[in-house]
Amino acid sequence: MSRADRSRGSARGTIPSPNIWHWPDIYEVENRAQDVDGVVFGVLAEVADWRDRDVLDLGCGAGFHLPLFAEAARSVVGVEPHPPLVAAARRRTAGHAAVSVVEGSADALPLPDDSVDVVHARTAYFFGPGCGPGILEAMRVLRPGGVLAIVDLDATVAPYGGWMRADLPHYDPVAVEAFFDAQGFAMRRVRTRWEFEGRDALRAVLGIEFTARTAARAFAETPGLGLEVGYRIHTRAVSSGLILPSG
Repeated sequence: MSRADRSRGSARGTIPSPNIWHWPDIYEVENRAQDVDGVVFGVLAEVADWRDRDVLDLGCGAGFHLPLFAEAARSVVGVEPHPPLVAAARRRTAGHAAVSVVEGSADALPLPDDSVDVVHARTAYFFGPGCGPGILEAMRVLRPGGVLAIVDLDATVAPYGGWMRADLPHYDPVAVEAFFDAQGFAMRRVRTRWEFEGRDALRAVLGIEFTARTAARAFAETPGLGLEVGYRIHTRAVSSGLILPSG
């Protein structure tokens, strides 16, 4: 891939997101319900500290996480391939001088080499087995000492993981973990709590995440407004190039 191709941020390899692309309003409800205790961000602060650093939120969607990073980061850029979501993210961050949003894809990031310190990608369909171009691009734009942090759902954790496996019988979470391990990633497992404002909101979110049959089962198996959801946080650091003295 040429530098010119990268600078154009081609989205030719984009995989459409089956939830936020089609139901952005419901996905906004889901974002507000997810991880109400802030567990994921707490772990991210340990493994990919973004304070006073430059952050890339890859596949930023409507920009839900951009203001959260901007509270402590030096700068934040969101990259998103879907034009309506790019526009929504720009509206959301209009008052944040340190935040910018650009259209682009994971395999052709519209950023120069060595330009960010943290790359964050959450529940992104472009990372997993076969995502070599995305990993290479993330490594390209990271500075020495930078960190790529990929947050994905842990299908081994019930109940949400069980519903995932019901809809994706060929998905093998062990194979996915082995892939990231072979690529040099460390991993942290976290368990979070999702809390919804009402049963209608819960039903709507389950309806965009699962098939109708699995969504009905999930709704019946969730008697209240909350549920436990597991995540895996995969991190891979770029060598700082420092040579420590021996002895």
